[in-house]
Amino acid sequence: MAQKKIIGTISLAGCFGCHMSLLDLDLKILELIDLVEFNRSPLTDFKKITQHCDIGIIEGGCCNDENVHTLIEFRKNCDILISVGECAIMGGLPALRNQFSLKDCLEEAYLKVPTTVQGNALIPHHEDLPKILHKIYPCHHVVKIDYFLPGCPPSSDALWQSLTNIMSGKSDTLSYQNLKYD
Repeated sequence: MAQKKIIGTISLAGCFGCHMSLLDLDLKILELIDLVEFNRSPLTDFKKITQHCDIGIIEGGCCNDENVHTLIEFRKNCDILISVGECAIMGGLPALRNQFSLKDCLEEAYLKVPTTVQGNALIPHHEDLPKILHKIYPCHHVVKIDYFLPGCPPSSDALWQSLTNIMSGKSDTLSYQNLKYD
């Protein structure tokens, strides 16, 4: 039996839908467990990488300095990185704020909402909070990405096909059936 591949996953500025697609493998997840060992992942609740990973799966883009740091460290500890979903590949819905200044976004979110109490308006700022970036960045603007898996989120079949292709050394070309959404 071949040695299991070590896989790590991270979720940055996204909605967790791509991880849900991984869980949507249903019974194939049992086959996946025969092929891989999950390391750092919300699926295992490991917060740190405890060993070097063969494959890293990234969900979400970078919206703060903590996301950037996490992604850079993840790249250092993974042989292959896969950007999964539109947020990781293009910034996704969070990147809609890129058309506005960060100042305008923060003022709209914290100062100009009906629930703000007059005289108590405050934009949260503390040294323990991650510093928000002036725009959302897709992952390949921060580190080298080896594969891109589109979708919002990609289907569990597309995830399965990509992972098994990459693990077996085949090209990661997905069939049209796994990429169409009509």
